[in-house]
Amino acid sequence: MAARSNFSRRLRRFGKAAGSRVAGAVAVGLMKAVRRMKPDRAFDWGGGIMRTIGPLLPEHRLGRANLKAAFPEKSDAEIKTILTGVWDNIGRMAAEFAHLDRIWHFDYAPDKGRIELSRETMQRFFDLREDGKPALIFAAHLANWELPALAATVYGLDAAILYRRPSVDEVDRMVREVRSVNMGTMIPAGIEAPMKLADLLAQGKHVAMLVDQYAARGVEVTFFGRKTLGNPFLARLARHVDCPIHGVRVIRLPKGRFSVELTEAIEPARDADGAIDVIATTQIITSVVEGWVREHPEQWLWVHRRWR
Repeated sequence: MAARSNFSRRLRRFGKAAGSRVAGAVAVGLMKAVRRMKPDRAFDWGGGIMRTIGPLLPEHRLGRANLKAAFPEKSDAEIKTILTGVWDNIGRMAAEFAHLDRIWHFDYAPDKGRIELSRETMQRFFDLREDGKPALIFAAHLANWELPALAATVYGLDAAILYRRPSVDEVDRMVREVRSVNMGTMIPAGIEAPMKLADLLAQGKHVAMLVDQYAARGVEVTFFGRKTLGNPFLARLARHVDCPIHGVRVIRLPKGRFSVELTEAIEPARDADGAIDVIATTQIITSVVEGWVREHPEQWLWVHRRWR
């Protein structure tokens, strides 16, 4: 009986490993195929594919439930329109990833290039680069959420980006190869990440991360009027190395273009001793993200369990 059980476990492990290798090979092959397509055609293709496939997935029901809870005043037709936009954005994002090293062709003329930045945002990037101080920068899963890291490179910002490593080895290698072309230092999430990022901040560097997903070990915050757990990691780093906090967001525009906005420094909450209050500061950051999502709900990643 024990031998049969051990054999079953080995068989399951083998099957899982084989499945991961197949999934990795398919993902890498698909990315290479998309990369051979002209960018605009690839982006439209990706959006069209996900508008068709997305409503058939279990995540579609989750996204609809999330939207109805967040926007009780919206009709079913409005919710459907937003959710169609969510799937379109996800498909375009996937196709854009294959062209990530080619997507930033910035030009100061407003009618040229894919990326638009206001003079105020450009000046803030310049100030961050020149002031010699560390800074924390947060972003959300809006539009193409890879672009803030590109912005740091374009403006010569010495930045470290916290990212979650894909579980499939082939996909992880592919992701690191694409990102390494024009992004800053990539720090994988894990037990060593807090110490590495704190050290980088102490050296005067900039640290950026996505902050808008559910954190199982997080702190309680309110998001769209509902209690959930927010990620306190950025606020804890700020408490450890008291430095400016900025938000950066991307807005998808028509014809394959984007707007990138960097906020002014956001004032954190402090306790009676003047130290940064982690929970209250996490709520401030969460509220900023909520404001962004309310402006463009079709561009946020509603198809994940933000509330539990």
